[in-house]
Amino acid sequence: MGSETKKIKKNALIVLVGPTAVGKTELSIRLAQHYQTVIVSADSRQFYREMTIGTAKPTPAEMQGVPHYFINSHTITQEYNAGTYEQDVLRLLNQLFLEHTCVILTGGSGLYVRAVLEGMDEMPEVPAAIREKLNLQKQEQGLEALLQQLQQLDPVYYNQVDRANAQRVIRALEVTLATNQPYSTFRKKQAIERPFQILRIGLNRERSELYHRIDRRIDHMLEAGLLPEVKQLEPYKAHNALQTVGYQELFAYLEGKYDWEEAVRLLKRNSRRYAKRQLTWFTKNNDFTWFHPQEWEALLQFIEQRMS
Repeated sequence: MGSETKKIKKNALIVLVGPTAVGKTELSIRLAQHYQTVIVSADSRQFYREMTIGTAKPTPAEMQGVPHYFINSHTITQEYNAGTYEQDVLRLLNQLFLEHTCVILTGGSGLYVRAVLEGMDEMPEVPAAIREKLNLQKQEQGLEALLQQLQQLDPVYYNQVDRANAQRVIRALEVTLATNQPYSTFRKKQAIERPFQILRIGLNRERSELYHRIDRRIDHMLEAGLLPEVKQLEPYKAHNALQTVGYQELFAYLEGKYDWEEAVRLLKRNSRRYAKRQLTWFTKNNDFTWFHPQEWEALLQFIEQRMS
């Protein structure tokens, strides 16, 4: 351990969140090097080995020797959810804190971050066939049809859910259909106190700067071979992991729903909208303190003041 890490006297989880393309990867690696620690990913799409270009997964060179967990940890055919992730991460942290006084958790998947920090409601098992049927229904009829179904079956959750988030809508419907009980009746758990200190840090940029970075990232993904990656995944497009920005638009292009120019336009637009939804999710939690990714000295000072 370097001298800096000695300032953190008890087990601490540094949580670094923010919208897509804001700069979480680069800053989390710099922090991990500074504190001589490791990174646990909370990006629910980077778990999957087959989803690389479209998830902006860091390359081994970009990781700069910093150990990363929950990147390439699963295959696309495995069902994996936030509740299971919570248990897996907590077991991992028990081991990591034997060697490190702090660990960095970073990613943009709000539900997965919340699962680690606060715990998840216990949900029933859902047959994969129900989920796949709903995913196919979304592809054939659109999200609006699923929203109408959710409004009828669970009006309470319908009034709470982010209606642009297809995965949340499908999750609510699959539980409701599998149990014949509204999804909202399962969402009652209070936040759980964790046996380690938690420091919540949010990263953001001016909107125009962020949107420019998003557009540039999409261009780089396309140049790097995003379309061939999507073509290889087409047989699995009904899987839950692929109901996401960056893949849905190109599946639609391959089906002939859009021409290439329109597919790219939608890819960029939907990525910007996704970033906006991420910010809305994290800013609802007032426990996060926000920084521009370039405010390195201020960030270090904040961490050391809170965790010394």
